[in-house]
Amino acid sequence: MKSAIAIRRTKGITRQAVLLFTCSALLIGCGKSSSNNTSSTTNPTATSTTGNAVPIGIAFAQTSNVALLGQEGTDGVKIAEKYFNAKGGINGKPIKLIFQDTGGDEVGTVNAFQTLINQNKVVGIIGPTLSQQAFSANPIAERNQVPVIGASNTAKGIPEIGDYVARVSSSVAVVAPYAVKAALKQNPNIKRVAVFYAQNDAFNKSETEIFQKTVKDLGLNLVTVQKFQTTDTDFQTQASSAINLKPDLAIISGLAVDGGNLVKQLRELGYKGIIIGGNGFNTSHIFSVCKALCEGVIIAQAYSPEYKNEINTAFRKAYFEQYRREPPQVSAQAFTALQVYVEALQSLDKKKKINQLSLAQLRKELNQELLKRNYQTPLGEIAFTPVGDVIQKEFYVAQLKMEANGNQGKFAFLSIK
Repeated sequence: MKSAIAIRRTKGITRQAVLLFTCSALLIGCGKSSSNNTSSTTNPTATSTTGNAVPIGIAFAQTSNVALLGQEGTDGVKIAEKYFNAKGGINGKPIKLIFQDTGGDEVGTVNAFQTLINQNKVVGIIGPTLSQQAFSANPIAERNQVPVIGASNTAKGIPEIGDYVARVSSSVAVVAPYAVKAALKQNPNIKRVAVFYAQNDAFNKSETEIFQKTVKDLGLNLVTVQKFQTTDTDFQTQASSAINLKPDLAIISGLAVDGGNLVKQLRELGYKGIIIGGNGFNTSHIFSVCKALCEGVIIAQAYSPEYKNEINTAFRKAYFEQYRREPPQVSAQAFTALQVYVEALQSLDKKKKINQLSLAQLRKELNQELLKRNYQTPLGEIAFTPVGDVIQKEFYVAQLKMEANGNQGKFAFLSIK
């Protein structure tokens, strides 16, 4: 087993490689303006040491085709802000969320991170929404030594971007295989598998590699791999090509809108086998896309509203009272990300008053503190590896169950023991 020093040294080398790659892109991208970037939705605090509130930046997509997923993250952190401030915040100091819209692309995310770091003077950042965006923006946080916690970034290699990069969203390599095993439990006769993935998205490219490896490791026959774009709406060609090969199982790595439409078109063209959706399907917004045809889709998850501990019970109750539906995975992960900041700040403040630290000192010591601790969260007990990846014990598989009207549905959890 590597020592912590060796891990850090390796991580530093990885970070340098990522930065060299990213900087060339930023020289081009940063010269562009992004219409997706918006002003903060709360009044920014000048520095961490002025005023009483502790500013934490939120970099989620509020516009673009990623906005549905970004909204779920926003919902989660807003509930967390209210919950933790009602409990006294950071030992009497309230937390204050500062929002910047990343939009759905890398340029918007880079702009959002730069604004949060340099203008809003946040102590740390939660975000961005997509793994694709994280690979571009997280090196900026690393270079400025600002902690960033991903709440919905699951692609391979994100924590390795740098010492200041962590995530509470479990790697797709851990979560995805549960869905395939659940499908085989429902139908042990599955032999032929068709895979679809969004080739323009880093996360979905990473996820499909895991799905394809799992299929092969289980001795199944991968009959076709079909590519699409997250912006596509017509999947007739890919769906027809796959159906002609008579698959028993279809696996889709995409986002809610494109993935939901692909499910719909597969069913309309007569596909009757089991469908697995990737992590991009982990949103109740999927119901409004494929509607009644969502029925039966299997999705592996890192969160269950039914998980029993004190904080998940409180989170689930607050979410349901606010939105009249069960909380989705991304909202729970976003809540957890803010919880990590709050509890790390509380611990640090007891050792040395955080309002007496310079902003640079606070950011540095906060990053060190948050990686040391264990947390009882809506996801269950979590901690972090030395490189900032989440350590999580509980995982789940859900199946979409639609109501008779075809407009509303729920995630029904399956036994995977």
